[in-house]
This record gives sequence, structure tokens and C-alpha cells, in this order.
Amino acid sequence: MQHEITRPISLLDKEGNLTEPGYAKRLWPVYDRARVRGGLAQLKEWDSYLVMGEGFALSLTIADGFHMGLDAISLLDFSEGWQVTRRRRRAGSAGLPVTSAEGSVGNSGRGYGLFFQHDGKRRFLAAHMDQFGDGSPLDVSVELTDEPEESMVICTPLGKPGHFCMRQKINCMRASGKVSLGGRNYIFKPERDFGVLNWGRGIWTGLGTWYWSSLSTLVNGVPFGMNLGYGFGDDSAATENMFLYDGKIHKLERVRFHIPTRDGREIDAAPWTIRDDAGRLALTFTPMLHRVDRIGAGVSAGERRQIFGRFSGRAFLDDGRGLELKDAIGVAEAMKSRR
Repeated sequence: MQHEITRPISLLDKEGNLTEPGYAKRLWPVYDRARVRGGLAQLKEWDSYLVMGEGFALSLTIADGFHMGLDAISLLDFSEGWQVTRRRRRAGSAGLPVTSAEGSVGNSGRGYGLFFQHDGKRRFLAAHMDQFGDGSPLDVSVELTDEPEESMVICTPLGKPGHFCMRQKINCMRASGKVSLGGRNYIFKPERDFGVLNWGRGIWTGLGTWYWSSLSTLVNGVPFGMNLGYGFGDDSAATENMFLYDGKIHKLERVRFHIPTRDGREIDAAPWTIRDDAGRLALTFTPMLHRVDRIGAGVSAGERRQIFGRFSGRAFLDDGRGLELKDAIGVAEAMKSRR
């Protein structure tokens, strides 16, 4: 059994500890930055969007630490087999909102800018970089709408007083707009393309290695999302594992990614299998394109192996219905923290 939070609560008590570890299907826990206590130098806040198109993907991130921030733009072309990621570090905070429910944040530096706005009905994402990839300018204008009624909210203690993480994963938001790179345009169409928000706030350090996967697609013409993960903090109260189908959460308990190894090292290019502990998930993940982020310090110190690929197999909803996935493109990753 996992603990579900079903009413509005304060995320943190006066000592900066979680009042109620667990998960919620709505944004019931309320994050108050003024209640953060333990290890402020380890404060991490981020808004990260992944938008998947037909044969390509866009990732935009604004992240804040106590002393340092990080802005990142990634564009991936699956048909041509390339990806470009550009990061910019900055001193100080971009001023991220304390809630994902509304608000805006923008940041700019030499030759680039990022802007996220949420007015309660739609999310607007904009970005520009003078020289991206081969030196061509990049421009982004994307709108995300039709946010599902439910999403995965997870409140995880991290083993020390004042250490915690609250995360929200919003799958299956309809995406429209375009990415322009030089003379090329990548178009998002809302009838087929989706965006996901990975939103997080917390105090954490020295977490080791953890795994995460996300997918937003159509199954039988109905939006289907998936959020899977493990290894991040104390998940005895709840895991972040779920399916989203037609706007409703179907909760899973524990999952594992079975990744082939050679000489003790995981082989990212080989097919993975993904299973849960209740027989509701049987997937094969076939990698297509991967990238490695090595970040030396600050808000995301560590190494992230992010792999984009195709998910095929079966997923069983709470009522026992089985859904078939066939070559649905999503992402899986392993993150190793260095502090």
C-alpha cells in the first residue's frame, strides 16, 4: 500500500521537514520557500519541459540553486540521428514560481533567452539562441494546452532533517508551435504531439544513482502517459510510478529497468525490459538516440545518461484493462549525483 495525499496540506513543517510523505493526483501539497530550512546551499528548484514531435524532440530547462542557476536548450532529430544541447550557467536565481499552477519565469544572457508563462489555462514556452549547433540561430515558440485533470505529485524524504524533494510530472499536454533552426522548421501539431512538465523543488545531496522514464502518446486515440522511476530518496511511503489514461492516474507500486550490462557497465544501446512488481507492466524499450550530460557543479551536479527510444508492450489499468503500446517514442534516463 502507498500513502495518497487527498487534501490541501502544507508541504513543510516549521523545521523544514515534510509534513506528509506520499503521493497525490492533484497539486494538494503547497510548497512555501520560506519554510525551507536544512542546507540552503543545496536548494534545487527546476522547471523542465520535454515536448515530443513527429521525429524530433525539444527540451527546455530553467533551474535554480542557492548560488548558481542553469538554463538549457536541447533539440533532437531522431530521423537524422543527432542532438544538440546548449547550457548556460548564471549567478543567482531566475525567480522560479513556488507553484506549477500559474506564474512566469524568464532569463536571458549573452546571445540567448528563455521564457515560460502559465496563465492557468495554457503554458507558453519561448526560447532564442544566437548560435545553436552549427552556428545557426534557434527560435522556439510552443503552446501547451489541455492539461489533464490529474498528474503525479510525489513528496519524498531524503534521509536527513530538512532534506526533501517535491516533484510534479504533468504528462499529455497538447503541443502546438514550432522550432526554427536556421532555415528549418520543426512543427508541433496538437492532434498528435504532447509535452510533459518535470517540476521539482527540494533540498538534496549525495543521492547516488536513480532512474526515470516518461512517455506521452495516443493509445486507441486516447492520450496515454507514463511516469516511472526509482532510486531517488526514501520511497517507502509512495513511488512516482503511474499511468495516465484519458486524464486519470492509474497508480503502480515498484518498477525496475532491466538494462543489459557488460563488464559491470550498463549498455545504453541494447534493448531494455521494464517490469513492475504486480504484473501490470511488461515493456521493451529499444534505444534510438542518447546523450550524456556531465555537469560539474551547481544545481544538477553529476552525470545523466538520457536515452530516447521506442516503447512496446502491455500496460494494465486499475480496472484490469490491457493497453497495447507499439513503438511509442519516449525517454528513459539514469542520473548519478556527484554530491
